[in-house]
Amino acid sequence: MTREEKSQVIKDLTAELADNTNIYLADISGLNAVSTTNLRRACFKADVTLAVVKNTLLAKAMEASDKDFGDLPSTLKGNTSVMYSETGNAPAKIIETFRKKSDRPLLKGAFIEEAIYIGDDQLESLVNIKSKEEVIGDIIGLLQSPAKNVVSALKSSGGKLAGIIKTLSEKEG
Repeated sequence: MTREEKSQVIKDLTAELADNTNIYLADISGLNAVSTTNLRRACFKADVTLAVVKNTLLAKAMEASDKDFGDLPSTLKGNTSVMYSETGNAPAKIIETFRKKSDRPLLKGAFIEEAIYIGDDQLESLVNIKSKEEVIGDIIGLLQSPAKNVVSALKSSGGKLAGIIKTLSEKEG
Protein backbone atom coordinates (compact mmCIF):
# COMPACT_ATOMS: atom_id res chain seq x y z
CA MET A 1 0.00 0.00 0.00
CA THR A 2 1.50 3.33 -1.02
CA ARG A 3 1.75 6.33 1.25
CA GLU A 4 -1.03 8.10 -0.70
CA GLU A 5 -3.32 5.08 -0.37
CA LYS A 6 -2.68 4.90 3.37
CA SER A 7 -3.35 8.62 3.67
CA GLN A 8 -6.65 8.20 1.82
CA VAL A 9 -7.68 5.23 4.01
CA ILE A 10 -6.93 7.30 7.14
CA LYS A 11 -9.04 10.18 5.78
CA ASP A 12 -11.91 7.79 4.99
CA LEU A 13 -11.70 6.17 8.44
CA THR A 14 -11.59 9.59 10.13
CA ALA A 15 -14.74 10.59 8.20
CA GLU A 16 -16.48 7.33 9.24
CA LEU A 17 -15.54 7.92 12.89
CA ALA A 18 -16.89 11.47 12.68
CA ASP A 19 -20.16 10.38 11.04
CA ASN A 20 -20.95 7.59 13.53
CA THR A 21 -21.77 7.87 17.23
CA ASN A 22 -21.81 4.10 17.81
CA ILE A 23 -18.56 2.34 16.99
CA TYR A 24 -17.63 -1.21 17.98
CA LEU A 25 -14.24 -2.88 17.68
CA ALA A 26 -14.34 -6.66 17.43
CA ASP A 27 -12.03 -9.58 16.72
CA ILE A 28 -13.52 -11.89 14.09
CA SER A 29 -10.34 -13.87 13.47
CA GLY A 30 -10.88 -17.60 13.52
CA LEU A 31 -14.26 -17.44 11.79
CA ASN A 32 -14.37 -19.55 8.67
CA ALA A 33 -15.66 -18.20 5.36
CA VAL A 34 -19.24 -19.39 5.96
CA SER A 35 -19.38 -17.88 9.45
CA THR A 36 -17.87 -14.61 8.22
CA THR A 37 -20.47 -14.43 5.45
CA ASN A 38 -23.26 -15.14 7.96
CA LEU A 39 -21.91 -12.39 10.23
CA ARG A 40 -21.84 -9.92 7.35
CA ARG A 41 -25.43 -10.86 6.43
CA ALA A 42 -26.58 -10.41 10.03
CA CYS A 43 -24.90 -6.99 10.11
CA PHE A 44 -26.49 -5.99 6.80
CA LYS A 45 -29.98 -6.98 8.02
CA ALA A 46 -29.50 -4.98 11.23
CA ASP A 47 -28.19 -1.88 9.40
CA VAL A 48 -24.70 -2.36 10.84
CA THR A 49 -21.64 -1.66 8.69
CA LEU A 50 -18.79 -4.14 9.20
CA ALA A 51 -15.26 -3.46 7.95
CA VAL A 52 -11.90 -5.09 8.61
CA VAL A 53 -9.23 -2.44 9.22
CA LYS A 54 -5.51 -2.17 9.78
CA ASN A 55 -4.82 -1.27 13.41
CA THR A 56 -2.20 1.37 12.65
CA LEU A 57 -4.45 3.16 10.17
CA LEU A 58 -7.42 3.09 12.55
CA ALA A 59 -5.23 4.38 15.39
CA LYS A 60 -4.10 7.31 13.22
CA ALA A 61 -7.73 8.00 12.22
CA MET A 62 -8.74 8.01 15.91
CA GLU A 63 -5.91 10.46 16.63
CA ALA A 64 -7.04 12.72 13.78
CA SER A 65 -10.68 12.58 14.91
CA ASP A 66 -12.34 15.28 17.02
CA LYS A 67 -13.73 12.60 19.34
CA ASP A 68 -12.00 11.46 22.52
CA PHE A 69 -11.60 7.69 22.26
CA GLY A 70 -9.83 7.40 25.63
CA ASP A 71 -8.16 3.99 26.02
CA LEU A 72 -9.92 2.49 22.99
CA PRO A 73 -6.79 2.68 20.75
CA SER A 74 -5.02 0.39 23.25
CA THR A 75 -7.31 -2.45 22.10
CA LEU A 76 -5.95 -2.26 18.55
CA LYS A 77 -3.90 -5.45 18.60
CA GLY A 78 -4.37 -8.51 16.43
CA ASN A 79 -7.30 -8.77 14.03
CA THR A 80 -9.69 -5.80 14.24
CA SER A 81 -13.06 -5.23 12.63
CA VAL A 82 -15.06 -2.05 13.01
CA MET A 83 -18.85 -2.07 13.30
CA TYR A 84 -20.78 1.18 12.77
CA SER A 85 -24.43 1.48 13.73
CA GLU A 86 -27.21 4.04 14.20
CA THR A 87 -28.54 2.03 17.16
CA GLY A 88 -26.23 1.74 20.16
CA ASN A 89 -26.97 -1.88 20.99
CA ALA A 90 -27.40 -3.42 17.50
CA PRO A 91 -23.79 -4.63 17.08
CA ALA A 92 -23.78 -6.01 20.64
CA LYS A 93 -26.95 -8.00 19.92
CA ILE A 94 -25.41 -9.38 16.72
CA ILE A 95 -22.25 -10.42 18.58
CA GLU A 96 -24.29 -11.99 21.39
CA THR A 97 -26.48 -13.94 18.96
CA PHE A 98 -23.48 -15.05 16.95
CA ARG A 99 -21.64 -16.24 20.04
CA LYS A 100 -24.36 -18.77 20.80
CA LYS A 101 -22.87 -20.88 17.99
CA SER A 102 -19.20 -19.87 18.22
CA ASP A 103 -16.67 -18.21 20.53
CA ARG A 104 -16.20 -15.33 18.06
CA PRO A 105 -16.54 -12.42 17.47
CA LEU A 106 -14.85 -11.08 20.58
CA LEU A 107 -15.68 -7.56 21.66
CA LYS A 108 -12.53 -5.47 22.00
CA GLY A 109 -14.27 -2.22 22.83
CA ALA A 110 -16.99 0.24 21.89
CA PHE A 111 -17.60 3.97 21.64
CA ILE A 112 -21.29 4.66 22.27
CA GLU A 113 -22.49 8.28 22.29
CA GLU A 114 -19.14 9.37 23.81
CA ALA A 115 -19.07 6.57 26.43
CA ILE A 116 -16.20 4.11 26.14
CA TYR A 117 -16.47 0.39 26.90
CA ILE A 118 -13.37 -1.79 26.86
CA GLY A 119 -13.25 -5.57 26.99
CA ASP A 120 -15.41 -8.52 26.07
CA ASP A 121 -16.94 -8.52 29.56
CA GLN A 122 -18.83 -5.33 28.61
CA LEU A 123 -20.96 -7.16 26.01
CA GLU A 124 -23.96 -7.72 28.29
CA SER A 125 -23.98 -4.05 29.34
CA LEU A 126 -23.94 -3.00 25.69
CA VAL A 127 -26.77 -5.39 24.77
CA ASN A 128 -28.93 -3.78 27.47
CA ILE A 129 -28.35 -0.22 26.27
CA LYS A 130 -31.60 1.26 25.05
CA SER A 131 -31.81 3.08 21.75
CA LYS A 132 -32.96 6.70 21.63
CA GLU A 133 -36.35 5.55 20.30
CA GLU A 134 -36.77 3.04 23.16
CA VAL A 135 -35.93 5.69 25.77
CA ILE A 136 -38.38 8.16 24.20
CA GLY A 137 -41.06 5.43 24.17
CA ASP A 138 -40.43 4.70 27.86
CA ILE A 139 -40.68 8.40 28.74
CA ILE A 140 -43.91 8.83 26.79
CA GLY A 141 -45.34 5.76 28.52
CA LEU A 142 -44.39 7.15 31.92
CA LEU A 143 -45.89 10.52 31.09
CA GLN A 144 -49.15 9.00 29.84
CA SER A 145 -49.58 6.69 32.82
CA PRO A 146 -50.43 9.35 35.45
CA ALA A 147 -52.77 11.13 33.03
CA LYS A 148 -54.64 7.88 32.36
CA ASN A 149 -54.96 7.25 36.10
CA VAL A 150 -56.33 10.75 36.72
CA VAL A 151 -58.85 10.45 33.88
CA SER A 152 -60.07 7.04 35.02
CA ALA A 153 -60.32 8.24 38.64
CA LEU A 154 -62.34 11.26 37.56
CA LYS A 155 -64.68 9.09 35.49
CA SER A 156 -65.30 6.60 38.26
CA SER A 157 -65.56 9.12 41.10
CA GLY A 158 -67.69 11.37 38.91
CA GLY A 159 -70.29 8.61 38.72
CA LYS A 160 -70.11 8.08 42.48
CA LEU A 161 -70.39 11.80 43.13
CA ALA A 162 -73.44 12.08 40.87
CA GLY A 163 -75.02 9.15 42.71
CA ILE A 164 -74.41 10.76 46.12
CA ILE A 165 -75.85 14.12 44.96
CA LYS A 166 -78.90 12.38 43.52
CA THR A 167 -79.44 10.48 46.77
CA LEU A 168 -79.09 13.64 48.87
CA SER A 169 -81.48 15.60 46.65
CA GLU A 170 -84.07 12.82 46.89
CA LYS A 171 -83.85 12.84 50.70
CA GLU A 172 -84.42 16.60 50.85
CA GLY A 173 -87.45 16.44 48.64
